[in-house]
Amino acid sequence: MNKRFVVTLILITLAVIFISSGVKNLALKRGLRLTDKIDSKNIMTLYKNAMDAYSAGDHDRAIRFFENLVQRFPDAEVAEESFINLTKSYKAKKDYAGAKKTLERFIERFPDPEDAARIQSDIEEINMNILLSDVITNESFSYQIKPGDTLAGIASKFNTTVELLKRSNTLKSDLILPGKSLKVSKIKFKILVNKSENILALKKQTGETIKTYIVATGENLTTPTGTFKIEEKLISPVWYKVGAVVKPDSAEYELGSRWIGLSISGYGIHGTNNLASIGKHITKGCIRMSNDDVEELYAIVPAGTTVTIIE
Repeated sequence: MNKRFVVTLILITLAVIFISSGVKNLALKRGLRLTDKIDSKNIMTLYKNAMDAYSAGDHDRAIRFFENLVQRFPDAEVAEESFINLTKSYKAKKDYAGAKKTLERFIERFPDPEDAARIQSDIEEINMNILLSDVITNESFSYQIKPGDTLAGIASKFNTTVELLKRSNTLKSDLILPGKSLKVSKIKFKILVNKSENILALKKQTGETIKTYIVATGENLTTPTGTFKIEEKLISPVWYKVGAVVKPDSAEYELGSRWIGLSISGYGIHGTNNLASIGKHITKGCIRMSNDDVEELYAIVPAGTTVTIIE
């Protein structure tokens, strides 16, 4: 075999390999483009079906389509909006657990959304909906009322409050009937107050924030720091001001509708009628909340709850 023939054969082989590779690459690119078109069509079909069902109030159907979309196409342009509308559909069905899980998945998928503050607010709203409703989760249980039971006795037994039992079971009075069931929360609460930012966070012992409240704290940061416990809970208590007794109906009364006393003499969390003071460093050292907020907190946390105040 002469050298010229060998060289020609090698060149022909290389040409065939080059052409083959080009054809394969072209086919691959065409295949990818075709797949992209199919995916795009599927995404828009799912999204349209989901939005049509959502607009019609058919939330079961909307949930199916939205779930299908975000699971199959998590990187789609409409995925973020689909997560939000999926959450709304769960909330419309009062499936608060489903709504919360969806928002948690949303944050995991989009860790820095533009509307992060609103998402956090939505999660807190859902937390409160779960806590203050009869929805049973892994953080609560159904208790069957026995003869001789009282709300105070049940609250004491399970380290909760009468007010939380009443709110979560929509009870109008303290009357309970044997044989009926009550939702009882198992959550162990704690409170964290950041006095520099004037924020009070109601938390679980696990560290998860249930809800945050804007509060007022001491002028010149005089609110004491440290870890304390709730020692007393009073409704519209008498206030002693420089030796004088100030009653709740007095214009000078400053304690609002609730007093949550801490294990440091003279300090506590209380309400106020002066809403303009909330968010400011203006008190003599106590933690001041709006009456609506302090009544909600008062209903939830039992005596003995830990309150940590940080700079």
